[in-house]
Amino acid sequence: MKQELRVATMNIHKGLSHFNRRMVIHELREGLRALDPDIVFLQEVQGLNDHYRLRFPGCPPEGQHEFLAGADWQHVYARNAVYGHGHHGNAILSRFPFVSFENHDVSDHRFERRGLLHCVLSVPGWRRNLHCVCVHLSLHQRGRTRQLEAISGRLKELATRDLPIIVAGDFNDWRHRASSILERQLGMTEVSIAHSGRAPRTYPSILPLLRLDRIYVRGFDVAASRVHSGRPWSVLSDHLAVSAELRRS
Repeated sequence: MKQELRVATMNIHKGLSHFNRRMVIHELREGLRALDPDIVFLQEVQGLNDHYRLRFPGCPPEGQHEFLAGADWQHVYARNAVYGHGHHGNAILSRFPFVSFENHDVSDHRFERRGLLHCVLSVPGWRRNLHCVCVHLSLHQRGRTRQLEAISGRLKELATRDLPIIVAGDFNDWRHRASSILERQLGMTEVSIAHSGRAPRTYPSILPLLRLDRIYVRGFDVAASRVHSGRPWSVLSDHLAVSAELRRS
């Protein structure tokens, strides 16, 4: 039975560097492969963008989730924002089979489309399936509060059954209110707080000031947690990646 998991989360800024100057999706794929996680939570994933193919030589023809997954991971993508030349949203990459997935619309208004990508994974040797939720929450406090309540409502019954759960992504929560809500209502733990006592600064990646990107878990002990700062990570997005090593408790 597999007892340990490596997980990572990152807002990939649609595969572009700071100020959208160049396409860095190839370097990002190499970075993720070097981390070697079992499960990857990705936000701002470009599923389709016809303009990219004209502007950036070497732009992959497939969606960014498919390109990043390659032969290393299975993948699920959920479009949230749709426009004339394409769409973007959240994605989960996994070494384990997907049992099911659903994208739950939690948009606060039509100008900021958001979704909760909820996937169920079958981990070899586990009696219970693993529930993973990838999030990219609102820029506004009111919207974030509603979205956190939506997460709690969706997962509360699973938590009462003591199922393993991971919620990860870009919380846009510089006031750090998400932790109290998810801890109180779902009994979840933020991995960086559990490991080192505080959440990491992840934005902007060149000079991190805000603690926006996090991983919350239930049913696991946190063996390690790390924010990936410095090169190459500081130039692969405007957010830094966060990873954790987990053990089933």
